[in-house]
Amino acid sequence: MKLNMSVKPDREINDKDALIFAFNEQLILVREDNNDYFVPKDSEFVSVGLTLTRKLYLGVLDKTPCYSVDLDPDTEAPDGFSLIGLRDLFDYVDLDLFTAAGHAFQIVHWDKMHQFCGKCGAPAEYASSERAKKCPDCEAVYYPKISPAVIVAIRKGNKLLLARNKKRKLGFFSVLAGFVEPGETLEECVAREVREETGIEIKNINYFASQPWPFPNALMVGFTADYASGEIKVDNHEIAEAAWFTPDNLPPIPGRVSIARKLIDSFLDEQKSSNKFQE
Repeated sequence: MKLNMSVKPDREINDKDALIFAFNEQLILVREDNNDYFVPKDSEFVSVGLTLTRKLYLGVLDKTPCYSVDLDPDTEAPDGFSLIGLRDLFDYVDLDLFTAAGHAFQIVHWDKMHQFCGKCGAPAEYASSERAKKCPDCEAVYYPKISPAVIVAIRKGNKLLLARNKKRKLGFFSVLAGFVEPGETLEECVAREVREETGIEIKNINYFASQPWPFPNALMVGFTADYASGEIKVDNHEIAEAAWFTPDNLPPIPGRVSIARKLIDSFLDEQKSSNKFQE
């Protein structure tokens, strides 16, 4: 069951059973148990003496209230707890809980970045009826920032275009992606990013799916497209190398948590079905 988001509880809740998504910068605090990790409850935080600052209500997940918390940067994980990367949590919890953790991280990041009004500098206050911060002096309003980005799987017959980003330390290959510019449609962004990063032209741009990507606040909008013309010529700024790959010679690819992997898996499924039909 997905998180039922809300700014404040619609009834009295028992905070002792609430799930606490607590972050120290990019790391989430989790409870350890037999080499497994769990999102801790409020009562478990109290038992180890951790102080929770800027505790914000997120909503209800399967009848359990959820809160986000921004930990002091000097906070260390107490005995029985660990600080791990948000991506690492995916291997230990179900998708709905991971999605709730991603939402929590975005709220923590938004809250931290808007302690003061960006227009006049006055301390910002929480709005009472919506997820927003408002300046009591000039009345400027600040909502959680969402940055739209596109990601696209480009097919050329039985081949898929994959590229390696120069900035990624892990060295895997993925489909192309980029952020939307002001005044640009999603489809225009797809074509521009592909052209800028690889020098090729595409056609038949179709929507695939979307995914919130809390690193820190992107909304990834996925597309598929077909190769139209041109030769691969990488920009050498963001892309280190790019090539066409068949299903039987794929390089290292992203993990299953990402929409990039879903796009790649969809292409592989299409190829598998096509081969079975031909047989």
